[in-house]
Amino acid sequence: MPRFKEALMKTIRWTLGAIVLAISQPAMAARPLITDDARLVDAKSCQLESWMQVQSGGNEYWALPGCNPTGNLELTLGGSMQRADGRFDASNVQFQGKTLLKPLQSNGYGIALAAGLVHHPNAESKRVAGNVYVNVPVSLSFADDRFVLHVNAGARRDTEARQDRVTWGVGSETLLHPRVYLVGETFGENKGHPSFQAGLRFWVIKDRVQIDTTYGNAFGGGAAQRFFTIGLRLLSPAFLP
Repeated sequence: MPRFKEALMKTIRWTLGAIVLAISQPAMAARPLITDDARLVDAKSCQLESWMQVQSGGNEYWALPGCNPTGNLELTLGGSMQRADGRFDASNVQFQGKTLLKPLQSNGYGIALAAGLVHHPNAESKRVAGNVYVNVPVSLSFADDRFVLHVNAGARRDTEARQDRVTWGVGSETLLHPRVYLVGETFGENKGHPSFQAGLRFWVIKDRVQIDTTYGNAFGGGAAQRFFTIGLRLLSPAFLP
């Protein structure tokens, strides 16, 4: 229990630090899915998605603040820190924009378009920009939103290796209780082994505060690629001008 409390406090500290970073400056579907959805945070509102990922080789601490200032353009700017060998290093900086081509309706479907870049400060310190990507999320609602399926098709450009990859993902959300969802997904690229994860999402305060936890791995990956996550998602009421 003391280790859990210590890890939770570290996650909260990094979350607050990321908020300050995002405000001081000029990845994704709702937690905990990597597979994106055809939904946006509410118009004139903001959200913060944060999580700790425990894995072999060092833990990662993520925070992705995002806002929807226009009603149909969600902008996200955040990143991660990795703890390895007893110290923290910046490992990712991510920026993404997402818009809806067709809003998701109950018992219907929705389509979105997302594009962004991921920069790795340690590995790419001499580069102006990082890897760029584009993604088309399609979401399908069944049984009055009690089951929602997400399908992604996209591509990313590794600008350092000058390689293009096709990306994909299939994820789902199943309502178990008015406050509890079962989530699961598999995702990958046209090269390498795909990955999977599954877990639970719980609303502490409906539509405002959410926590989640998952277990994941690469298919055939073994202990070396196994990971666990615990996340916190905060959503604000509309306040932007």
